Amino acid sequence: MSIASNPKIKFGTDGWRGIIADDFTFSNVCKVTRAIAVYLKTAYSQDRPVLISYDTRFLAHEFARTAAELLAELGWTVKMVERDCPTPVIAYNARHIDCAGALMFTASHNPPPYCGIKYIPDYAGPATTEITDTIVGNIESSSDAPPSGDNADNISTFDPKPEYLKFIYNLLDRSAIRSAGLKVKYDALHSTSRGYLDDILAECGCEVETFHTNRDVLFGGGMPEPNQEQLSGLVETVKKDNADIGLATDGDGDRFGIIDEQGNILTPNTVLLLLARHLIKNRGKTGAIARTVATTHLLDNFALKHGLETLETPVGFKYVGEKMRQTDVLIGGEESGGLSIIGHIPEKDGILANMLAVEAIAQEGKPLSQLVEEAIAEADGPAYNQRLDLHLNEAHKSAVLETCKNNPPADVAGIKVKEVGRKDGIKLYLEDGSWVLLRPSGTEPLMRVYTESYSQQKQNQIAEHMQEMIQQMQTVGV
Repeated sequence: MSIASNPKIKFGTDGWRGIIADDFTFSNVCKVTRAIAVYLKTAYSQDRPVLISYDTRFLAHEFARTAAELLAELGWTVKMVERDCPTPVIAYNARHIDCAGALMFTASHNPPPYCGIKYIPDYAGPATTEITDTIVGNIESSSDAPPSGDNADNISTFDPKPEYLKFIYNLLDRSAIRSAGLKVKYDALHSTSRGYLDDILAECGCEVETFHTNRDVLFGGGMPEPNQEQLSGLVETVKKDNADIGLATDGDGDRFGIIDEQGNILTPNTVLLLLARHLIKNRGKTGAIARTVATTHLLDNFALKHGLETLETPVGFKYVGEKMRQTDVLIGGEESGGLSIIGHIPEKDGILANMLAVEAIAQEGKPLSQLVEEAIAEADGPAYNQRLDLHLNEAHKSAVLETCKNNPPADVAGIKVKEVGRKDGIKLYLEDGSWVLLRPSGTEPLMRVYTESYSQQKQNQIAEHMQEMIQQMQTVGV
């Protein structure tokens, strides 16, 4: 959703992000904040405060303060967090406090040069497309003038931590975790979850060793993303010290990173399956399973065995969160590392996801690797996944999508296509249970190709077939 007058300001599935001092400037923050304020006046009474939060990035606090001063100038009462704060924490407080929602300054797992802003309504989940489209429509006519700074009396600070922790403790079986006496290694990756996840682990009686719990705007020279590259040191520590589990979050604490006692980094697909089983088996919960089009179908197999409905959504947690607000969802998530559960807010929460994995170990008294094996077996797995990021120009991207939409292949790598989905990109459902998703990036010259199959060999063949097919479309000038 780009703005004609300023093509650099774009809203993706979770707010606007940009490079600090390039497009993410104080002037543009003023424009976007005023655009949000115009929306707020149509949706809320001005006797309800607006919450403002930020992550650990360079200038994030200063950007947040600028937004606070602008909103105060426009007649809003503003409550600003005392220190950097995880997205799920401010989201929970947006629902707990009778407010007009929250502004969160974060670029989540993006590299250090990025910052971002997202608006979280008072239902505590990502803003819907309807809301963000309205905000985007307001930007063109918004001023980029700085605030006068004369309305500081309308701005106060508050600590969002106590209410969030109280709620999380009510969701967890603390006595079971205390009794298990688990050894946990936690890498904060210089993120907002420091002082949250480590405190929860300690309160639950775990033996915790922490890493990178200081604020570093360069994130130690890496990225605040709990992936293989960033977690290699944590993997080695877990194995060396025979820890029960290793944990991490991304920059704003809404995505999780989980390592089993053998040093294996669990994929988000695996964690979703593991926790779905945990919620049913150990906690007696039920409800639908909501997943994006790019997320494993092992969840569908698991749901079928337990008589649960599977809800498939477009990519983006805002669509999963919408399902969670509409019906009882046992667990909702996406392959990129976000999830939430029944009884919690309709927003990704990496802190809770990590603690639920700890709780599963404690309640079952089994190593995490064994719990994973059992969950995969129960869902008729394993399944093998891959994502290809193919660099294509816009014409080539369009040609691929048009061809697959109007003339989809009859088979992929010799496996018959039984159904074509168009919920988000083009999804080919294959006869043997394998699937392929073609989804263009909205911000980069990339075509993302997701594949899943129950055989590693078939998965490789499907990926190769799709790559060749897409390449041929350019060669023949399709």
